[in-house]
Amino acid sequence: MKKVWPFSFYFLYFAALSSLMPFFVLFYQGLGFNGSQIGLLTGVPPLITLVAAPFWTGLADSKRWHKLVMGVGITVGVLSTFLLPSFTSFAVIFTIIIVFNIFLSPVASLADSATMNMLGEERGMYGRIRLGGTIGWGLFAPIAGAIVQNYGLKLAFWSYSAIMLINFFVSQRFVHGSHEEGTSKPSGIRVLLSNRRWINFLFIAFLGGLGTFAVNAYLFSYMAELGANETTMGFALTISTLTEIPIFFFGDRLVKRFTNYGLLLFALVMVAVRSLLLSVVSTPLMVLALQAFGGTIFPAMWLAGVSYADENAPAGLKSSAQGLFGAMCFGVGSAVGGFIGGLLLESIGGRGMFSAFGIIVLAGLVMAEAIRRFFPNKDELPQAVAVSSDK
Repeated sequence: MKKVWPFSFYFLYFAALSSLMPFFVLFYQGLGFNGSQIGLLTGVPPLITLVAAPFWTGLADSKRWHKLVMGVGITVGVLSTFLLPSFTSFAVIFTIIIVFNIFLSPVASLADSATMNMLGEERGMYGRIRLGGTIGWGLFAPIAGAIVQNYGLKLAFWSYSAIMLINFFVSQRFVHGSHEEGTSKPSGIRVLLSNRRWINFLFIAFLGGLGTFAVNAYLFSYMAELGANETTMGFALTISTLTEIPIFFFGDRLVKRFTNYGLLLFALVMVAVRSLLLSVVSTPLMVLALQAFGGTIFPAMWLAGVSYADENAPAGLKSSAQGLFGAMCFGVGSAVGGFIGGLLLESIGGRGMFSAFGIIVLAGLVMAEAIRRFFPNKDELPQAVAVSSDK
């Protein structure tokens, strides 16, 4: 039973996201918001994640409030999305989006740390548990599209609220790690940010977010440049979703074969290679072929990152570690990728943009590895002693 609850959580969590996230921009456009307003509404959330996720996960670790923080986050998310379609003012919409992202930002990281804790010695099976999210997204995305097409955008928000309301009760079945007190004076996130090995890992996570968000955000506009229609674009998304499945399923074998850090490096190299290959394709069909390869990159990167963060975090800071990883990947990396991508797309087009991202990620990875190898970190992270557990 310990695997059923995390699998169910991921299934419902990503089913809810697939019911809502693809339709946000359409909702904003339907309200008549201009480009600058839509840019703020889509660009600010990653920056909020950068600050809010480490804050909430750090608080959960220090106060043993994991279930409370997760429960409040989901509850605010449910209420926010239920109420959002009732308003048309940009100021009100912007405020609700800010609140939504502040409180929801730690939920995925807390789920990851709790899942790793519940798996215990079977941590290598995380990928098969996380596969529930891929299945949830793949099953509900077309259903959500049909619902919106027939009943309007409001149903996308209400579907998210209904699914996440169910997920609130599932989330309360998580068992978080034991309460542990460090033996050194530095506490919380400062412990991780004072360690060179962790800074190197977070920089690599930033590069991963930069490269993957660029593809997620701008692939469809690039395909439009190449003459693709909306059906072909949707098929590209389906291909990438399907190719995630074997990576998550065999994730334990991949981590054993390459180690979590080795798999992370390999995934980052593939992020760069995919961007460079996208810069030279000339037809939508070639993009579809790349999607079959590109869909394997994110699950490999995420599996490796979650595993590395769990393995290398001091006891008692597991959730904080996952929060930092998520913040660097989906916060800083996504925000910078979105901002730079928009500038590059406007100035040099999609082909030049993907070429630039490929070079940036590859150069950053080489620099990070050179620093790690020639200037190894000799400081040990403080250990901790368990004093109680969260049941």
